[in-house]
Amino acid sequence: MSEVYRAHDLELGRLVALKLLAPDADSARFEREARAVASLAHPNVMQLYDYGEENGRPFMVLEYVPGGTLEERLAAAGGKPLPDDEAHAIAAGVAAGLAHAHARGVVHRDLKPANVLFDDDGRPKLGDFGIARMAAGEGTLTEAGTVLGTAAYISPEQAAGAPATTASDVYSFGVILFRMLTGRLPFESSDPLELVMMNRDLPPPPIADLRRDPPALLESTAMAALEKDPADRPRDGAALLAALGVAGTVATSALADDATRVLPAAGPVTTATTVSPAAAAPPAEPPPRSRAPLLVAVLLVLLLAGGALGYELTRPASSSDTTPVTTLPSISLPHSTRQTTTQPTTTEASTTEATTSTAQTTTQPPTTAHTTTQAPPTTTVPTTTVSPPTTTELPTTTVPTTVGTTLSTP
Repeated sequence: MSEVYRAHDLELGRLVALKLLAPDADSARFEREARAVASLAHPNVMQLYDYGEENGRPFMVLEYVPGGTLEERLAAAGGKPLPDDEAHAIAAGVAAGLAHAHARGVVHRDLKPANVLFDDDGRPKLGDFGIARMAAGEGTLTEAGTVLGTAAYISPEQAAGAPATTASDVYSFGVILFRMLTGRLPFESSDPLELVMMNRDLPPPPIADLRRDPPALLESTAMAALEKDPADRPRDGAALLAALGVAGTVATSALADDATRVLPAAGPVTTATTVSPAAAAPPAEPPPRSRAPLLVAVLLVLLLAGGALGYELTRPASSSDTTPVTTLPSISLPHSTRQTTTQPTTTEASTTEATTSTAQTTTQPPTTAHTTTQAPPTTTVPTTTVSPPTTTELPTTTVPTTVGTTLSTP
């Protein structure tokens, strides 16, 4: 289909991959690949820098990744499994790239180890979107019923001539992960057509039959991805990430509309941690505390103190004398009102004036002193019995009003 060269960008002074369409290749297919790659911008997808035509030959300028392919790594392992940590990192990177592509309506349709390349930092990147299917309305590259893909990694529905979906890429991902975990393919044959039929019709062998103690998470993900029915597989790359236990979400939102943005280097697993809004926001200041409870407490203390003082001033004197008792007349004074923070309270202040009287020769029973109010009272004024010690005239005394307390002059 094309020739690929390592080239030097004279404008920006960097190495790039220059892909030239072969003279007899399908130009529409080449253009579709360019459109598919241009719609993506993710650390796990090769970037498209430029597209054009020179001397009648279309070309693409792509990101240069010198770390080789996954196919070369698997071949170098000599049929043995890759280290589990390495297999998990590669699987997570490939799943992240697929999640980004699937979210934008791009189905790769030819996912295989030769199309997984590594950059200088060992980060896996998806490449070769030559037969990718674009979103609805963009059309497809093949007619219905045409088998298109690589025989060893083709999904059962593609092998049956049905249209490829995101679940088709998930199946190819399962074949790749199966090979990383076991060192071999789930189905092996020298005949490509037979391989296609095996992928379509036969269940894959259990990974546990091919190696001891496989990592449970990777094993279960691979076997789920290799289900024959697309509805039984993880539905897309995002579901693969979840199955792999990768925390966070795929870092795609900031790059969705910038296909030629130069991305910073990152580790093998290219997922971004989701920050909780509650964790990112500064701690909220505590709400202001009401002072009403404090005021109520202070008023209660004052009320109790006033009551105790009033009791001491008004309680009858205890004496064994048979001093004659004189009845004191009631005098009404203007009342005063005090308002608290809880509810208005009106208290009547009663001042008793003692008058002189002549000494009696007989003992009279105690007489109750009465108080008169100018407005409807809210508290009951206790009665007081006053026993003057002599017949001497007592001065009139006015006592300041205290909330909830009536003071009487002995």
